[in-house]
Amino acid sequence: MLLYLSARSPNPRRVQFFLAEKGIEVPTQMVDIGAKAHWEDDFKAISPRRTVPALVLDDGTAITESIAICRYFEAVQPEPNLFGAGAREIALVEMWQRRAEIELMQAVQFAFRHVHPAMAEREVPQVKDWGEANKAKVLDFLAFLDGELAGREFLALDRFTVADITAIVAIDFMRAARITAPETLTHLARWRSAVSARPAAAAGA
Repeated sequence: MLLYLSARSPNPRRVQFFLAEKGIEVPTQMVDIGAKAHWEDDFKAISPRRTVPALVLDDGTAITESIAICRYFEAVQPEPNLFGAGAREIALVEMWQRRAEIELMQAVQFAFRHVHPAMAEREVPQVKDWGEANKAKVLDFLAFLDGELAGREFLALDRFTVADITAIVAIDFMRAARITAPETLTHLARWRSAVSARPAAAAGA
């Protein structure tokens, strides 16, 4: 088994955070995306869309997409449970995981890729208006999240789940996208402080 990662990238960090919460250690290999190593033929054979992370199992099976990799390890080692137990919990975690991924992480990434000057060469065409529009989407979702967190400690359940991992990784990546959470979002700040203090949060950061 070999897990391919890249430094300072949000999706690899999600997997690293998840594995640290589980207490799972696997062999890893870093992919230098700055040097375009993910465009080399050897890596493309593993990850046809040239995305990181990628997990290659002992039988040669390649799994890409961060949440798919997390689901694999959840099935291999069910505890501590991070995807929910029982129909109700699983549905709630999935709902919040998708919200955090689509409305927050994706929007942050669009803002970064379409506004940051360093991405101009890679994001073709780089549509700055689209990037700025996604900054507004991020702030709108953060305000919604702040209201939800007024009544509970974590996003989906009364305990930490993969949805919290996706959300905190996305929010931490806001710095690269030059987005700042308003100081008025005090419930969000409380949650962010608590999640960031978890030992596993340092993985991949």
